[in-house]
Amino acid sequence: MLRINYLHGLAANFRNWNRPLKFLHSLHQNKRRTPPTKHKFTKALKNPMKPLDVEPKVYMRDTISNIYKILKYSTWESAETQLKQLPIRWDSFTVNQVLKTHPPMEKAWLFFNWVGKVKSFKHDQFTYTTMLDIFGEAGRVSSMKYLFQQMQEKGLKIDAVTYTSILHWLSKSGDVDGAVETWEEMRGKGCFPTVVSYTAYMKVLFDNQRVKEGTAVYKEMLQSGISPNCHTYTVLMEYLFGAGKYKEALEIFSKMQEAGVKPDKAACNILVEKCSKAGETWPIIQILQYMKENHLVLRYPIFLLALETFKAAGERDALLRQVHPHISVECIDNERVVEYKGNDFEDPSSLDRGLVWVLLKKLNLQAVDSLLTELMDKNIKLDSEVMSAIVHVNCGHCRVGGALLAFKYSVKTGIKLERTAYLALIGCLIRSNRFTAIVEIVVEMTSTGHSLGVYLASLLIYRLGCARRPTCAAKIFDSLPDDQKCVATYTALVGVYFAAGTADKGLKIYKTMRKKGIYPSLGTYCVLVAGLEKLGRVSNAETYRKEKKRLQKDAYFRESIPMEEKICELLFARDMVS
Repeated sequence: MLRINYLHGLAANFRNWNRPLKFLHSLHQNKRRTPPTKHKFTKALKNPMKPLDVEPKVYMRDTISNIYKILKYSTWESAETQLKQLPIRWDSFTVNQVLKTHPPMEKAWLFFNWVGKVKSFKHDQFTYTTMLDIFGEAGRVSSMKYLFQQMQEKGLKIDAVTYTSILHWLSKSGDVDGAVETWEEMRGKGCFPTVVSYTAYMKVLFDNQRVKEGTAVYKEMLQSGISPNCHTYTVLMEYLFGAGKYKEALEIFSKMQEAGVKPDKAACNILVEKCSKAGETWPIIQILQYMKENHLVLRYPIFLLALETFKAAGERDALLRQVHPHISVECIDNERVVEYKGNDFEDPSSLDRGLVWVLLKKLNLQAVDSLLTELMDKNIKLDSEVMSAIVHVNCGHCRVGGALLAFKYSVKTGIKLERTAYLALIGCLIRSNRFTAIVEIVVEMTSTGHSLGVYLASLLIYRLGCARRPTCAAKIFDSLPDDQKCVATYTALVGVYFAAGTADKGLKIYKTMRKKGIYPSLGTYCVLVAGLEKLGRVSNAETYRKEKKRLQKDAYFRESIPMEEKICELLFARDMVS
């Protein structure tokens, strides 16, 4: 009888295992109590198995994070060595996830080309689209178009995601007609837009005052059976608020909620910003009421903008305070100065350091400028970390003057900034077309022991060439250490003189390179042929074209290619990606 009870219990448990997984949690709670019996099933094994040494499981997110750190914090030479040693199988998903972490653009491009040469791996539409998006975000439209052309040549599938990314970044760069042509090409090839595609294209049209076309696209989306999402409604309301049609915008704000689409935090911030800049408070009040009911808050800069709008209109800001109880409005109103308590023997520089951090946190950058000027006159020295942070914050807010002031302070007091601070300042100056100051920064950066690296040096020299600054480019080339005066930097300098219309100087630099025993790469010949043809030196161009063909034939028999030559080919080969 005891044996029968045991078998019944075993059968019941077996039936439980056949149930859906959601019943698994209940097995431990409903265990049948069986009497303590001795039977043959409970006999211990004579040779029990030894526990195995199980290696800890490595999750994909940790692997991706590790690769991102390698790309961000290592030079490419070191990163390439580490990537080769990783025990992972490179597939489209892994590569795409790495690119989506947004490593530095130049490292992302080098990684993209490196992984493309790995055996058993081929780039697909997903990896190409992500890399294309990186170039677009960085403003490298020519490089983005080059990648798109590669996708077409290789016969890769081009879907709505790719087209949407291209038209978005073309519009951001100011090429609205190019964005419209991309949309028409997508429709012409039978590629069906998604709600994201429709929304992105509508924003392009509304932002550029092409209202009729934008309205027609919205109607087409509805007719195709695609329901608008929150971002679609936000684009419509943003245009209406900008056009002063507040009632129509708020009507959409109400109807989208009835349709089951709730405005999110981003939408509310965009709309409040639009109304604040227009000086209209009554639409803000309605949006704030919705935010209060749904526990949403404004970003701090938008909060300050709305606060100023209420003050200027002479209206109460009680609702604004209720929605943002975590922000001390009294502190903003009174503009209280932070006081530091310390004894008389405390180091004054530590007080200045703490004050700078507080001002940076509050983004009171004019106060930071005043403090730096005072400290410079008194010859008081701060540390490298603080000064680098000042440069980064100023560059992030496009305050070239504040960043240059911090740089001059560091030079006068002998502070060595972090390498990333120098690079941020160089990038800010390039975007502001202030090229003459770049030379001083590069020279100072080199003297402090930091290196641009072959890739960045070549890119910077070539960028100065595009801006018709051959003198600045030559000075930066001369400031480079000897090991960085290689085929890539020489080729960039040759391209500078061709861009300036002085072919003889470009050829002279090329001959100097050859005299030093540096052999040209395919990228060098591409620059020579393209530059000479553009300047009407057809016979010279034909000579170098023949040399290029010989080099291409010999390339099949080369076992390895030096890193400098790889960089030169990536930058300048074919149609010059840069």
